[in-house]
Amino acid sequence: MSETTETESRRLLGRLREALAGHDAGQARLDSITHLIADSMGSQVCSIYLFRDAETLELCATEGLNPESVHESRLRIGEGLVGRVAKTGKVVNTADAPNAPGFRYMPETGEERYSSFLGVPVQRLGEMLGVLVVQSKEAREFSSDAVYALEVVAMVLAEMTELGAFVGEGAALSPLHQNPVLFKGVVAQEGVAEGHVWLHEPRVVVTNPIADDPHRESERLNEAVDTLRVSVDEMLEMSKNGDKEQLQVLEAYRMFANSKGWMRRMEEDIARGLSAEAAVEKEQSLARARMGQVQDSYLRERLSDLDDLSNRLLRILTGQGKETGAEMPADPILVARNIGPGELLEYGRGLKGIVLEEGAVSSHAAIVARALAIPLVVQTKRMTTEALNGDYVVVDGEVGQVHLRPDDSVRSALRDKMAMRAKAQERYASIRNSPAVTRDGQRVRMVMNAGLMADLPSLESSGAEGVGLFRTELQFLARSKMPRRGDLVTQYKCVLDAAKGKRVVFRTLDIGSDKVLPYMTPTDEPNPAMGWRALRVGLDKPGMMRMQLQAMMRAAEGRELSIMFPFVAQADEFRMARAEIDKTVERERRLGHLLPARIDVGAMLETPSLAFAPQKFFDEVDFISIGGNDLKQFFFAADRENERVRNRFDTLNVSFLSFIERIVERCDISSTPLSFCGEDAGRPVEAVCFAAMGMRSLSMRPASIGPVKSMLMKVDLDELRSIIAGARHRGVQSVRPAVTDYIRDL
Repeated sequence: MSETTETESRRLLGRLREALAGHDAGQARLDSITHLIADSMGSQVCSIYLFRDAETLELCATEGLNPESVHESRLRIGEGLVGRVAKTGKVVNTADAPNAPGFRYMPETGEERYSSFLGVPVQRLGEMLGVLVVQSKEAREFSSDAVYALEVVAMVLAEMTELGAFVGEGAALSPLHQNPVLFKGVVAQEGVAEGHVWLHEPRVVVTNPIADDPHRESERLNEAVDTLRVSVDEMLEMSKNGDKEQLQVLEAYRMFANSKGWMRRMEEDIARGLSAEAAVEKEQSLARARMGQVQDSYLRERLSDLDDLSNRLLRILTGQGKETGAEMPADPILVARNIGPGELLEYGRGLKGIVLEEGAVSSHAAIVARALAIPLVVQTKRMTTEALNGDYVVVDGEVGQVHLRPDDSVRSALRDKMAMRAKAQERYASIRNSPAVTRDGQRVRMVMNAGLMADLPSLESSGAEGVGLFRTELQFLARSKMPRRGDLVTQYKCVLDAAKGKRVVFRTLDIGSDKVLPYMTPTDEPNPAMGWRALRVGLDKPGMMRMQLQAMMRAAEGRELSIMFPFVAQADEFRMARAEIDKTVERERRLGHLLPARIDVGAMLETPSLAFAPQKFFDEVDFISIGGNDLKQFFFAADRENERVRNRFDTLNVSFLSFIERIVERCDISSTPLSFCGEDAGRPVEAVCFAAMGMRSLSMRPASIGPVKSMLMKVDLDELRSIIAGARHRGVQSVRPAVTDYIRDL
């Protein structure tokens, strides 16, 4: 690019800054911007279209079109050339607009048949805000320099929109971060909570997108990049003895930090008039936009690395970071794009609720949130963009909605909902110490799931009769390195002490699939849920399994001990794992350690294959727990992390209930204790249907015990079994409608 062109580009941005710094406000400011862009680019028309909602673009300012069409002319996303730019996020540059694919003539704007059309997206960090357009009668394709200049202007417009530069007289735009917003997401932990936003990573706001002195901005950029490179080198030095995967990530960081292409593009942006911060954010926006279009997982990870590196560089340049001086509110609702289990555990029970832009129902964060009984809603797109620290927010984990800055009527309705929940909990407290006995005298054992010491107080307050599943992997996931055996002994002993004689079933390490230890090299598997995970890892790495078994036996201190192996797919896997227990017992005896008074060894039935194991397996195993979350996804061939298919299959499907019934029958033959463990066990309607199929033990999160017990005490299982049998005989796919009618009539 020539110095002359650079000067013209800087001159355009200079005029833009003057327009933004003037006394004009709102609509007048937008109007002056379209005038100066059209004038600078030698075009007859300049128009700014902004999104009014997710699907609609509105003409918000124009030079050259009918002024009366402003705020009246609207386009659907994908409609016309403007809509095409908005939908694809790509530039449209044509010398023959009327004959370009998708062209739409809008007579209300009074536009003539302009030949040339150049439209660029107005976007910030991958979020589409609108489209900036220039048009001219002369049939010409705009030069690459002109395209680039308009892209830079569009980027500045995005920044100024974020800063509220176009709010005011004329109501060109509604004020940002002030109006009520409803976000729809996916429930990952039930409950309703109100509080104030606490951003896990406060956004960096670029307040000076246009700079006067390119030389000084280039110096600032180079100084910041030098600081960044030093910090990456220091991280590499500290991690040189760490695991291979972590080193690979840091090496990718260093590669980007030293990328000449990355630096060259940012310095070119500065030469055209952007500040160092704006140049970095422009590159970051491009990386985010590409991220949404790339399918290859490796390339997505690399673009994510570049996005993270850009964030680090912006924080160095602006001085904005996590330590902003803001104080966490007394009732914090944590808002983040995503978060790991270790970081979430650091916040602890002080959080009132959690909202994630990404995340999955079965993610590590969801597991920890359930353990802490904190309402969690995931997949709330744009939440971190819209929310500010201190904003009032209500998380409705019953329906998967987040109300940001709700009006008084919504606040009142949600508070009524919370009051009704509190009253229901009071009712459940009255039956806390009563056994779960149905109307026809059937006794169902109610136990709880746990994974943290913080869960154990719920053992008494919920009325649980024991711990049907203690997830031992949370202690591994929350650390940056492998825990020592002595630490595990201490933790397991504390768990058994807190249980006060009630039975605790320890599940051995269940890692793999979506649970990858930060200090273990993850395997590159096309379908990790069906790959190297859980017991398969333990059998291939017996040292890790033995360490856990030794810790459990020593923690028992002569008490009874229950150990359960996860993801057993065939009988021989269980036998191999049980042989490890026998070896560990013998080793502990030789070392002189006090052995448990009794060891019960169980298996989690999470694959259909184990249900068809030889009957001898059911004779050998001390107990079986159906792992409902995994079993359902394999039974229906529906990935529980894939929102497109996860909810398409009903737990009360006739085939699934018949399968559960078959497992009950096989266990009855061998008098093998059987329980159902998983999210469905904690849903009252599903729970009573499992009981009707013969299940006499249910393991769930503590908060679900009251509602499930209350429902069990109202039903007659013989009646319910007849209702299910009748629906099955009629050939229906799901018994839910029939069961719901029965329960409604109680």
